[in-house]
Amino acid sequence: MPFRLLIPTLDRRLCRWVPCVAIWALSGCSTVGYYGQLADGQVRLLAAREPVAEVVADPARDPALRQRLELSQEARDFASAELGLPDNQSYRLYADIHRPNVVWNVFATPELSLQPLTHCFPIAGCVAYRGYYGDVGAQAEAKRLKEQGLDVYVGGVEAYSTLGWFDDPILSSMLRWGDQRLAETIFHELAHQKFYLPGDTAFNESYASFVQAEGGRRWRAARHLADDSPLLEEQRKRFTQLVLDTRERLQALYASPRSDAEKRAGKQAEFERLRHDYAQMRDRDWGGKAPFDAWVNGSLNNAKLLPFGLYDQWVPAFAALFAQVGGNWPAFYARVEKLGALPLAERKAALETLKAGGFVSFR
Repeated sequence: MPFRLLIPTLDRRLCRWVPCVAIWALSGCSTVGYYGQLADGQVRLLAAREPVAEVVADPARDPALRQRLELSQEARDFASAELGLPDNQSYRLYADIHRPNVVWNVFATPELSLQPLTHCFPIAGCVAYRGYYGDVGAQAEAKRLKEQGLDVYVGGVEAYSTLGWFDDPILSSMLRWGDQRLAETIFHELAHQKFYLPGDTAFNESYASFVQAEGGRRWRAARHLADDSPLLEEQRKRFTQLVLDTRERLQALYASPRSDAEKRAGKQAEFERLRHDYAQMRDRDWGGKAPFDAWVNGSLNNAKLLPFGLYDQWVPAFAALFAQVGGNWPAFYARVEKLGALPLAERKAALETLKAGGFVSFR
């Protein structure tokens, strides 16, 4: 299952398009190599960009490509005109990356813990993964971490945001999606440009997911379109909750006084329970069809559970916040910024209050 996650970006104020070798060398050669592939991948991506308007206007280009890009620009215009999102050159450019994913993210945890191995970067803050522009590099890193006894998961990512530091293009990997998902992804990524809180992934992704969902609802209403994936969205929510329930039980198991051997046995039992509960839900409620079979039937470990919940945890809180300001986008973004300025404990308490239907006042 691919996840669209923000990858660490290079601080162009320091680097100006090339790796800051003099700075990164202080952390060792492996760090220089990692940042080097990030810089190289980003530069190659930027070099592949071309104006969408030129592609659409070129009769020699693939008609299907031109049609999809033309629709993307309608969504891009809607994002700024109706949702109050940044009006810049992001998603007015196109890049053919000639691969299914733009990056591969590597997640890792200890064998008997759900605490992620975190990495801290300029601008993006600390995140629970490392991004690689090639599958080979990601798999090499995964192998290295596995040799240390860690649980490891590699997930492909089809789109990401540089938070406005560069003009992000529409990627060829994004055009494999349906029209609705393409439009909503543009809303999601531009929301990250509007506001981003370093170090709080759940806050950032839940906020952007709310903008994506509400923006998508308004986009469909304006174009008199039906939701093209209501069943898929319902399946995704229920499947996510199934995984979160598993993660909660594992958290309790790992915190218990049981022996390591007992914890390992309990861990495997929980994964078997996840498979069983999923199959039962799929066959009972969805006629035996759901898009998560490959994920569930593949190898399961702690790291594979990490991405779940990041996009959903605080969405009800942001929906409540939006309702409090009467659906006014500028007022909503101002409240989001004030929420983000709160200390962590106060921010979480405010989000919990909003999620429970309470009112939060802002000075």
